[in-house]
Amino acid sequence: MIAAVSWVPKGVAKSVPSVADPPSKEEIEELIKASDLERSREDSGSEEDDQEMDVDAAKQTGEVSQALAVASALGRSSKVNKSETKFDDIADGLQELDMDNYDDEEDGIELFSTGLGDLYYPSNSMDPYIKDEDDDDSEDLEDMAIKPKDAVIVCACNKDEFSNLEVWILDETSDGDSNIYVHHEVPLSAFPLCTAWLDCPLKGGEKGNFIAVGSMEPAIEIWDLDIIDEVQPAVVLGGIEEKKKKKGEKVSIKYKEGSHTDSVLGLAWNKHFRNILASASADKQVKIWDVDAGKCDITMEHHTDKVQAVAWNHHEPQVLLSGSFDRSVVMKDGRLPSDPGFKWSVTADVESLAWDPHDKHLFVVSLEDGTVQGFDIRAAKCGSASDLKPSFTLHAHDKAVCTISYNPLAPNLLATGSTDKMVKLWDLSNNQPSCLVSKNPKAGAIFSVSFSEDNPFLLAIGGSKGTLELWDTLSEAEVARRFGTTAS
Repeated sequence: MIAAVSWVPKGVAKSVPSVADPPSKEEIEELIKASDLERSREDSGSEEDDQEMDVDAAKQTGEVSQALAVASALGRSSKVNKSETKFDDIADGLQELDMDNYDDEEDGIELFSTGLGDLYYPSNSMDPYIKDEDDDDSEDLEDMAIKPKDAVIVCACNKDEFSNLEVWILDETSDGDSNIYVHHEVPLSAFPLCTAWLDCPLKGGEKGNFIAVGSMEPAIEIWDLDIIDEVQPAVVLGGIEEKKKKKGEKVSIKYKEGSHTDSVLGLAWNKHFRNILASASADKQVKIWDVDAGKCDITMEHHTDKVQAVAWNHHEPQVLLSGSFDRSVVMKDGRLPSDPGFKWSVTADVESLAWDPHDKHLFVVSLEDGTVQGFDIRAAKCGSASDLKPSFTLHAHDKAVCTISYNPLAPNLLATGSTDKMVKLWDLSNNQPSCLVSKNPKAGAIFSVSFSEDNPFLLAIGGSKGTLELWDTLSEAEVARRFGTTAS
Protein backbone atom coordinates (compact mmCIF):
# COMPACT_ATOMS: atom_id res chain seq x y z
CA MET A 1 0.00 0.00 0.00
CA ILE A 2 0.92 3.66 -0.33
CA ALA A 3 0.05 5.47 2.89
CA ALA A 4 1.23 8.96 1.87
CA VAL A 5 2.53 10.89 -1.13
CA SER A 6 4.56 14.11 -1.10
CA TRP A 7 5.81 16.27 -3.98
CA VAL A 8 9.36 17.66 -3.99
CA PRO A 9 9.56 21.10 -5.66
CA LYS A 10 11.31 21.07 -9.03
CA GLY A 11 14.96 22.05 -9.01
CA VAL A 12 15.45 21.29 -5.32
CA ALA A 13 16.82 17.76 -5.59
CA LYS A 14 20.56 17.36 -6.06
CA SER A 15 21.35 16.72 -9.75
CA VAL A 16 23.43 13.65 -8.89
CA PRO A 17 22.58 12.25 -5.43
CA SER A 18 25.46 11.23 -3.19
CA VAL A 19 26.05 7.63 -2.19
CA ALA A 20 25.96 7.02 1.56
CA ASP A 21 29.14 6.08 3.38
CA PRO A 22 29.15 2.69 5.15
CA PRO A 23 27.89 2.91 8.75
CA SER A 24 30.52 3.71 11.35
CA LYS A 25 31.36 1.46 14.27
CA GLU A 26 29.26 3.65 16.56
CA GLU A 27 26.26 3.46 14.19
CA ILE A 28 26.56 -0.32 13.99
CA GLU A 29 26.66 -0.53 17.78
CA GLU A 30 23.58 1.69 17.94
CA LEU A 31 21.75 -0.60 15.50
CA ILE A 32 22.72 -3.62 17.60
CA LYS A 33 21.50 -1.83 20.72
CA ALA A 34 18.19 -1.03 19.03
CA SER A 35 17.87 -4.65 18.02
CA ASP A 36 18.50 -5.74 21.60
CA LEU A 37 15.80 -3.35 22.81
CA GLU A 38 13.38 -4.82 20.29
CA ARG A 39 14.10 -8.33 21.51
CA SER A 40 13.19 -7.27 25.04
CA ARG A 41 9.54 -7.45 23.96
CA GLU A 42 9.70 -11.24 23.77
CA ASP A 43 7.68 -13.20 26.32
CA SER A 44 8.94 -15.81 28.74
CA GLY A 45 8.58 -18.49 26.07
CA SER A 46 11.36 -16.98 24.02
CA GLU A 47 13.96 -19.32 25.53
CA GLU A 48 12.09 -22.34 24.18
CA ASP A 49 11.93 -20.67 20.77
CA ASP A 50 15.70 -20.12 20.93
CA GLN A 51 16.27 -23.79 21.70
CA GLU A 52 14.14 -24.80 18.71
CA MET A 53 16.09 -22.38 16.54
CA ASP A 54 19.39 -23.92 17.73
CA VAL A 55 18.15 -27.39 16.78
CA ASP A 56 17.07 -26.12 13.36
CA ALA A 57 20.43 -24.43 12.87
CA ALA A 58 22.24 -27.66 13.76
CA LYS A 59 20.13 -29.57 11.27
CA GLN A 60 20.86 -26.98 8.60
CA THR A 61 24.61 -27.25 9.32
CA GLY A 62 24.46 -31.01 8.93
CA GLU A 63 22.52 -30.68 5.70
CA VAL A 64 25.10 -28.26 4.30
CA SER A 65 27.96 -30.65 5.14
CA GLN A 66 26.10 -33.51 3.52
CA ALA A 67 25.45 -31.45 0.40
CA LEU A 68 29.13 -30.56 0.11
CA ALA A 69 30.09 -34.23 0.39
CA VAL A 70 27.62 -35.17 -2.34
CA ALA A 71 28.96 -32.42 -4.60
CA SER A 72 32.51 -33.66 -4.07
CA ALA A 73 31.51 -37.22 -4.85
CA LEU A 74 29.84 -36.10 -8.07
CA GLY A 75 33.09 -34.64 -9.31
CA ARG A 76 35.04 -37.93 -8.76
CA SER A 77 32.53 -40.61 -9.59
CA SER A 78 31.91 -41.91 -13.12
CA LYS A 79 28.72 -43.67 -12.09
CA VAL A 80 25.51 -42.09 -10.80
CA ASN A 81 22.17 -43.56 -9.96
CA LYS A 82 19.22 -43.03 -12.22
CA SER A 83 17.58 -41.02 -9.45
CA GLU A 84 20.48 -38.55 -9.70
CA THR A 85 20.20 -37.87 -13.43
CA LYS A 86 19.84 -34.15 -12.78
CA PHE A 87 23.54 -34.12 -11.81
CA ASP A 88 24.71 -35.96 -14.99
CA ASP A 89 25.67 -32.83 -16.85
CA ILE A 90 27.68 -31.50 -13.91
CA ALA A 91 29.66 -34.72 -13.43
CA ASP A 92 30.32 -35.18 -17.16
CA GLY A 93 31.46 -31.59 -17.47
CA LEU A 94 33.94 -31.94 -14.64
CA GLN A 95 35.37 -35.13 -16.16
CA GLU A 96 35.72 -33.54 -19.56
CA LEU A 97 37.63 -30.60 -18.15
CA ASP A 98 40.01 -32.93 -16.25
CA MET A 99 41.14 -30.06 -14.07
CA ASP A 100 43.69 -32.26 -12.23
CA ASN A 101 45.78 -32.54 -15.42
CA TYR A 102 45.08 -29.05 -16.72
CA ASP A 103 48.68 -27.84 -16.38
CA ASP A 104 50.08 -30.89 -18.21
CA GLU A 105 48.19 -30.33 -21.44
CA GLU A 106 50.38 -29.82 -24.50
CA ASP A 107 47.82 -28.46 -26.93
CA GLY A 108 46.96 -25.03 -25.68
CA ILE A 109 45.71 -21.79 -27.07
CA GLU A 110 48.22 -19.76 -29.04
CA LEU A 111 48.10 -16.43 -27.31
CA PHE A 112 49.99 -14.44 -29.90
CA SER A 113 48.19 -15.67 -33.00
CA THR A 114 47.31 -13.43 -35.93
CA GLY A 115 44.15 -12.73 -37.86
CA LEU A 116 40.58 -11.89 -36.97
CA GLY A 117 40.37 -14.64 -34.36
CA ASP A 118 42.84 -13.09 -31.92
CA LEU A 119 42.05 -13.84 -28.28
CA TYR A 120 44.69 -11.51 -26.89
CA TYR A 121 45.01 -7.75 -27.28
CA PRO A 122 47.90 -5.61 -26.04
CA SER A 123 45.45 -3.26 -24.27
CA ASN A 124 41.79 -3.26 -23.24
CA SER A 125 41.13 -0.28 -25.46
CA MET A 126 41.89 -2.45 -28.51
CA ASP A 127 39.61 -5.29 -27.41
CA PRO A 128 36.17 -4.85 -29.02
CA TYR A 129 34.59 -7.06 -26.37
CA ILE A 130 35.61 -4.90 -23.45
CA LYS A 131 33.48 -1.84 -22.97
CA ASP A 132 35.07 1.39 -21.87
CA GLU A 133 34.68 1.84 -18.11
CA ASP A 134 34.26 5.57 -18.66
CA ASP A 135 31.24 4.81 -20.85
CA ASP A 136 29.75 2.70 -18.07
CA ASP A 137 30.36 5.44 -15.52
CA SER A 138 28.81 8.08 -17.74
CA GLU A 139 25.76 5.88 -18.35
CA ASP A 140 25.38 5.27 -14.61
CA LEU A 141 25.62 9.00 -13.91
CA GLU A 142 23.05 9.72 -16.60
CA ASP A 143 20.67 7.15 -15.12
CA MET A 144 21.01 8.65 -11.63
CA ALA A 145 20.88 12.29 -12.70
CA ILE A 146 17.82 14.33 -11.70
CA LYS A 147 17.20 17.22 -14.08
CA PRO A 148 15.85 20.55 -12.79
CA LYS A 149 12.63 20.06 -14.79
CA ASP A 150 12.01 16.57 -13.41
CA ALA A 151 9.11 16.18 -11.00
CA VAL A 152 9.97 14.19 -7.86
CA ILE A 153 7.33 12.34 -5.84
CA VAL A 154 7.97 10.48 -2.58
CA CYS A 155 5.68 7.60 -1.65
CA ALA A 156 5.57 6.02 1.82
CA CYS A 157 4.95 2.32 1.15
CA ASN A 158 4.44 -1.00 2.86
CA LYS A 159 4.44 -4.43 1.25
CA ASP A 160 4.68 -7.86 2.89
CA GLU A 161 5.81 -6.36 6.21
CA PHE A 162 8.57 -4.36 4.46
CA SER A 163 8.32 -0.57 4.70
CA ASN A 164 10.16 1.95 2.59
CA LEU A 165 10.10 5.27 0.78
CA GLU A 166 9.98 5.18 -3.01
CA VAL A 167 11.45 8.24 -4.74
CA TRP A 168 9.76 8.53 -8.14
CA ILE A 169 10.92 10.66 -11.07
CA LEU A 170 8.49 12.04 -13.65
CA ASP A 171 10.53 12.94 -16.72
CA GLU A 172 8.49 15.01 -19.17
CA THR A 173 10.15 15.29 -22.59
CA SER A 174 9.93 18.22 -25.00
CA ASP A 175 7.71 16.27 -27.39
CA GLY A 176 5.04 15.86 -24.73
CA ASP A 177 5.84 12.28 -23.73
CA SER A 178 6.55 11.39 -20.11
CA ASN A 179 8.47 8.65 -18.35
CA ILE A 180 7.94 7.74 -14.71
CA TYR A 181 10.16 5.41 -12.69
CA VAL A 182 11.51 4.73 -9.20
CA HIS A 183 14.86 6.51 -8.84
CA HIS A 184 15.81 4.99 -5.49
CA GLU A 185 14.32 3.60 -2.29
CA VAL A 186 14.84 4.30 1.40
CA PRO A 187 14.27 1.48 3.92
CA LEU A 188 12.10 2.30 6.94
CA SER A 189 12.11 0.60 10.32
CA ALA A 190 8.34 0.85 10.89
CA PHE A 191 5.03 1.02 9.02
CA PRO A 192 4.75 4.60 7.64
CA LEU A 193 1.57 6.61 8.18
CA CYS A 194 2.34 10.16 7.07
CA THR A 195 5.04 12.30 5.47
CA ALA A 196 6.00 15.97 5.16
CA TRP A 197 8.65 17.39 2.85
CA LEU A 198 10.88 20.15 4.26
CA ASP A 199 13.86 22.18 3.08
CA CYS A 200 15.35 23.13 6.45
CA PRO A 201 19.17 23.07 5.94
CA LEU A 202 19.95 20.38 8.52
CA LYS A 203 23.40 19.80 7.01
CA GLY A 204 24.36 23.39 6.27
CA GLY A 205 23.87 25.55 3.21
CA GLU A 206 20.80 27.57 2.36
CA LYS A 207 18.32 24.75 1.76
CA GLY A 208 18.03 21.02 2.14
CA ASN A 209 15.91 18.24 0.64
CA PHE A 210 14.42 16.16 3.44
CA ILE A 211 11.30 14.16 4.18
CA ALA A 212 9.85 13.64 7.66
CA VAL A 213 8.11 10.31 8.25
CA GLY A 214 5.59 9.47 10.96
CA SER A 215 4.94 5.80 11.63
CA MET A 216 3.47 3.24 13.98
CA GLU A 217 6.42 4.01 16.27
CA PRO A 218 6.63 7.16 18.44
CA ALA A 219 9.75 8.46 16.69
CA ILE A 220 9.72 10.84 13.72
CA GLU A 221 12.45 10.04 11.19
CA ILE A 222 13.84 12.71 8.85
CA TRP A 223 15.64 11.37 5.77
CA ASP A 224 17.97 13.15 3.35
CA LEU A 225 16.54 12.61 -0.14
CA ASP A 226 19.84 13.66 -1.75
CA ILE A 227 21.59 10.53 -0.47
CA ILE A 228 21.03 7.03 -1.81
CA ASP A 229 21.77 3.71 -0.06
CA GLU A 230 21.34 5.44 3.30
CA VAL A 231 20.45 3.18 6.23
CA GLN A 232 20.06 5.76 9.00
CA PRO A 233 17.88 8.91 9.05
CA ALA A 234 19.58 12.29 9.22
CA VAL A 235 17.55 13.21 12.34
CA VAL A 236 15.29 11.29 14.70
CA LEU A 237 12.80 13.28 16.78
CA GLY A 238 11.80 11.50 19.97
CA GLY A 239 11.45 7.74 20.16
CA ILE A 240 12.22 5.00 22.63
CA GLU A 241 15.38 5.35 24.67
CA GLU A 242 15.25 2.12 26.64
CA LYS A 243 13.16 -0.99 27.18
CA LYS A 244 13.40 -3.27 30.18
CA LYS A 245 11.66 -6.54 30.86
CA LYS A 246 11.83 -8.85 33.81
CA LYS A 247 10.44 -12.35 33.76
CA GLY A 248 6.72 -12.33 34.46
CA GLU A 249 6.47 -8.53 34.18
CA LYS A 250 5.39 -6.16 31.44
CA VAL A 251 7.95 -4.33 29.35
CA SER A 252 9.02 -1.03 30.92
CA ILE A 253 9.57 1.66 28.27
CA LYS A 254 11.56 4.84 28.73
CA TYR A 255 10.99 7.48 26.04
CA LYS A 256 13.39 10.17 24.91
CA GLU A 257 12.74 13.64 26.28
CA GLY A 258 9.79 15.33 24.57
CA SER A 259 8.86 12.23 22.58
CA HIS A 260 5.42 11.05 21.56
CA THR A 261 4.42 7.84 23.30
CA ASP A 262 2.33 6.34 20.51
CA SER A 263 2.02 6.29 16.71
CA VAL A 264 2.58 9.55 14.80
CA LEU A 265 -0.52 10.04 12.62
CA GLY A 266 0.01 13.49 11.08
CA LEU A 267 2.84 15.89 10.19
CA ALA A 268 2.95 19.49 8.93
CA TRP A 269 6.02 21.53 7.99
CA ASN A 270 5.97 25.30 8.44
CA LYS A 271 7.12 26.89 5.16
CA HIS A 272 7.73 30.29 6.79
CA PHE A 273 9.55 29.13 9.92
CA ARG A 274 11.49 26.42 8.11
CA ASN A 275 12.92 24.68 11.17
CA ILE A 276 9.44 24.07 12.62
CA LEU A 277 7.50 20.81 12.27
CA ALA A 278 4.14 19.99 13.89
CA SER A 279 3.07 16.44 14.70
CA ALA A 280 -0.17 14.71 15.70
CA SER A 281 -0.23 11.43 17.59
CA ALA A 282 -2.39 8.65 18.90
CA ASP A 283 -1.15 9.69 22.37
CA LYS A 284 -3.68 12.61 22.13
CA GLN A 285 -0.89 15.18 21.89
CA VAL A 286 0.13 17.82 19.39
CA LYS A 287 3.82 18.72 19.38
CA ILE A 288 5.87 21.47 17.77
CA TRP A 289 9.47 20.50 17.00
CA ASP A 290 12.62 22.44 16.22
CA VAL A 291 14.10 20.03 13.67
CA ASP A 292 17.37 21.95 13.48
CA ALA A 293 17.91 21.50 17.21
CA GLY A 294 16.32 18.03 17.17
CA LYS A 295 14.02 18.70 20.12
CA CYS A 296 10.40 19.30 21.04
CA ASP A 297 9.66 22.94 21.90
CA ILE A 298 5.93 22.75 22.68
CA THR A 299 3.53 19.97 23.71
CA MET A 300 -0.22 20.64 23.63
CA GLU A 301 -2.91 18.39 25.11
CA HIS A 302 -6.18 20.00 24.03
CA HIS A 303 -7.73 16.82 22.56
CA THR A 304 -9.25 13.88 24.43
CA ASP A 305 -8.65 11.21 21.78
CA LYS A 306 -6.19 10.37 19.00
CA VAL A 307 -5.06 13.39 16.99
CA GLN A 308 -5.21 12.49 13.31
CA ALA A 309 -4.09 15.61 11.43
CA VAL A 310 -2.37 19.00 11.76
CA ALA A 311 -2.00 21.91 9.32
CA TRP A 312 -0.32 25.34 9.40
CA ASN A 313 -2.18 28.33 7.98
CA HIS A 314 -0.62 29.42 4.65
CA HIS A 315 -1.01 33.14 5.40
CA GLU A 316 -0.68 33.27 9.20
CA PRO A 317 2.20 30.82 9.77
CA GLN A 318 1.91 30.81 13.56
CA VAL A 319 -1.68 29.47 13.42
CA LEU A 320 -2.03 25.70 13.73
CA LEU A 321 -5.10 23.56 13.11
CA SER A 322 -5.56 20.05 14.57
CA GLY A 323 -8.27 17.43 14.12
CA SER A 324 -9.05 14.48 16.38
CA PHE A 325 -11.04 11.31 16.89
CA ASP A 326 -12.78 13.25 19.69
CA ARG A 327 -14.82 14.81 16.84
CA SER A 328 -13.36 18.26 17.21
CA VAL A 329 -11.09 20.66 15.35
CA VAL A 330 -8.98 23.13 17.34
CA MET A 331 -7.15 26.24 16.09
CA LYS A 332 -4.33 27.60 18.24
CA ASP A 333 -1.57 30.15 18.04
CA GLY A 334 1.71 28.25 18.33
CA ARG A 335 3.18 31.13 20.30
CA LEU A 336 0.46 30.78 22.96
CA PRO A 337 0.21 27.03 23.65
CA SER A 338 -1.64 27.49 26.95
CA ASP A 339 -4.39 29.56 25.34
CA PRO A 340 -7.53 27.47 24.70
CA GLY A 341 -7.80 28.75 21.15
CA PHE A 342 -10.89 28.09 19.01
CA LYS A 343 -12.79 24.84 18.79
CA TRP A 344 -15.34 23.39 16.36
CA SER A 345 -17.43 20.26 16.76
CA VAL A 346 -17.80 17.91 13.80
CA THR A 347 -20.13 14.98 13.17
CA ALA A 348 -17.55 12.12 13.06
CA ASP A 349 -13.89 11.24 13.62
CA VAL A 350 -11.53 13.56 11.74
CA GLU A 351 -9.55 11.90 8.93
CA SER A 352 -7.88 14.90 7.30
CA LEU A 353 -7.97 18.70 7.22
CA ALA A 354 -6.57 21.50 5.07
CA TRP A 355 -6.41 25.28 5.00
CA ASP A 356 -7.62 27.04 1.86
CA PRO A 357 -4.40 28.35 0.24
CA HIS A 358 -6.37 31.21 -1.35
CA ASP A 359 -8.24 32.47 1.74
CA LYS A 360 -6.69 32.54 5.21
CA HIS A 361 -10.11 32.36 6.90
CA LEU A 362 -11.29 29.05 5.41
CA PHE A 363 -10.53 25.40 6.03
CA VAL A 364 -12.12 22.04 5.25
CA VAL A 365 -12.27 18.82 7.27
CA SER A 366 -12.86 15.31 5.94
CA LEU A 367 -14.54 12.77 8.21
CA GLU A 368 -14.83 9.05 8.80
CA ASP A 369 -18.52 9.01 7.82
CA GLY A 370 -17.78 10.11 4.23
CA THR A 371 -18.61 13.80 4.67
CA VAL A 372 -16.54 16.93 4.14
CA GLN A 373 -17.30 20.09 6.10
CA GLY A 374 -16.12 23.65 5.45
CA PHE A 375 -15.62 26.34 8.09
CA ASP A 376 -14.95 30.07 8.28
CA ILE A 377 -12.86 31.03 11.32
CA ARG A 378 -14.40 34.52 11.41
CA ALA A 379 -17.54 32.93 12.87
CA ALA A 380 -15.69 31.11 15.66
CA LYS A 381 -16.09 31.69 19.37
CA CYS A 382 -13.04 31.54 21.61
CA GLY A 383 -12.67 28.98 24.38
CA SER A 384 -15.44 26.51 23.58
CA ALA A 385 -16.87 24.46 20.76
CA SER A 386 -18.62 26.75 18.31
CA ASP A 387 -22.37 26.27 18.06
CA LEU A 388 -22.36 27.74 14.58
CA LYS A 389 -23.02 25.40 11.71
CA PRO A 390 -20.30 24.76 9.12
CA SER A 391 -20.29 26.83 5.94
CA PHE A 392 -21.21 23.66 4.08
CA THR A 393 -21.55 19.92 4.64
CA LEU A 394 -20.80 17.74 1.66
CA HIS A 395 -21.74 14.04 1.50
CA ALA A 396 -18.72 13.30 -0.64
CA HIS A 397 -18.17 9.53 -0.44
CA ASP A 398 -19.78 6.29 0.69
CA LYS A 399 -16.90 5.53 3.07
CA ALA A 400 -14.26 7.43 5.06
CA VAL A 401 -12.68 10.41 3.28
CA CYS A 402 -9.06 9.72 4.19
CA THR A 403 -7.44 12.53 2.22
CA ILE A 404 -8.09 15.95 0.69
CA SER A 405 -6.01 18.39 -1.34
CA TYR A 406 -6.67 21.97 -2.40
CA ASN A 407 -5.48 23.00 -5.83
CA PRO A 408 -2.61 25.49 -5.30
CA LEU A 409 -3.53 27.56 -8.39
CA ALA A 410 -7.28 27.34 -8.97
CA PRO A 411 -9.42 28.75 -6.11
CA ASN A 412 -12.23 26.49 -4.86
CA LEU A 413 -10.92 23.34 -6.60
CA LEU A 414 -10.69 20.48 -4.08
CA ALA A 415 -9.75 16.81 -4.53
CA THR A 416 -11.04 14.13 -2.14
CA GLY A 417 -10.04 10.47 -1.82
CA SER A 418 -11.83 7.68 0.03
CA THR A 419 -11.67 4.05 1.02
CA ASP A 420 -14.59 3.60 -1.41
CA LYS A 421 -11.77 3.61 -4.04
CA MET A 422 -12.97 6.85 -5.65
CA VAL A 423 -11.24 10.19 -6.19
CA LYS A 424 -13.50 13.20 -6.80
CA LEU A 425 -12.96 16.80 -7.86
CA TRP A 426 -15.19 19.51 -6.39
CA ASP A 427 -15.91 23.16 -7.07
CA LEU A 428 -16.53 24.80 -3.68
CA SER A 429 -17.55 28.21 -5.05
CA ASN A 430 -20.03 30.17 -2.92
CA ASN A 431 -20.07 27.37 -0.31
CA GLN A 432 -22.21 25.33 -2.70
CA PRO A 433 -20.03 22.34 -3.60
CA SER A 434 -20.61 20.62 -6.93
CA CYS A 435 -18.91 17.46 -8.14
CA LEU A 436 -16.98 18.03 -11.37
CA VAL A 437 -15.52 14.57 -11.93
CA SER A 438 -15.63 11.21 -10.14
CA LYS A 439 -12.96 8.63 -11.02
CA ASN A 440 -11.80 5.19 -9.94
CA PRO A 441 -8.02 5.36 -10.53
CA LYS A 442 -7.62 1.61 -9.91
CA ALA A 443 -5.41 2.29 -6.88
CA GLY A 444 -7.60 0.44 -4.37
CA ALA A 445 -8.76 2.21 -1.22
CA ILE A 446 -7.42 5.78 -1.49
CA PHE A 447 -5.21 6.96 1.37
CA SER A 448 -3.45 10.01 -0.10
CA VAL A 449 -4.00 12.59 -2.84
CA SER A 450 -1.85 15.64 -3.50
CA PHE A 451 -1.79 18.37 -6.16
CA SER A 452 1.63 19.41 -7.45
CA GLU A 453 2.84 22.96 -6.76
CA ASP A 454 4.80 23.03 -10.04
CA ASN A 455 2.14 21.42 -12.24
CA PRO A 456 -1.00 22.45 -10.33
CA PHE A 457 -3.51 20.29 -12.16
CA LEU A 458 -1.46 17.10 -11.81
CA LEU A 459 -2.77 14.98 -8.94
CA ALA A 460 -0.73 12.20 -7.31
CA ILE A 461 -2.77 9.32 -5.88
CA GLY A 462 -1.73 6.52 -3.52
CA GLY A 463 -3.81 3.64 -2.20
CA SER A 464 -4.04 0.06 -1.01
CA LYS A 465 -2.78 -1.48 -4.26
CA GLY A 466 0.62 0.15 -3.76
CA THR A 467 0.89 1.72 -7.22
CA LEU A 468 1.42 5.45 -7.72
CA GLU A 469 -1.19 6.94 -10.03
CA LEU A 470 -1.06 10.37 -11.68
CA TRP A 471 -4.15 12.18 -12.94
CA ASP A 472 -3.99 15.15 -15.30
CA THR A 473 -7.18 16.72 -14.01
CA LEU A 474 -7.14 19.50 -16.62
CA SER A 475 -7.77 16.84 -19.27
CA GLU A 476 -11.28 16.48 -17.84
CA ALA A 477 -13.72 18.59 -19.84
CA GLU A 478 -15.60 20.04 -16.86
CA VAL A 479 -12.37 21.01 -15.06
CA ALA A 480 -11.04 22.66 -18.22
CA ARG A 481 -14.32 24.51 -18.73
CA ARG A 482 -14.40 25.97 -15.20
CA PHE A 483 -10.68 26.43 -14.51
CA GLY A 484 -9.06 26.51 -17.95
CA THR A 485 -8.64 30.28 -17.81
CA THR A 486 -6.86 30.00 -14.46
CA ALA A 487 -4.57 27.34 -15.90
CA SER A 488 -3.67 29.61 -18.83
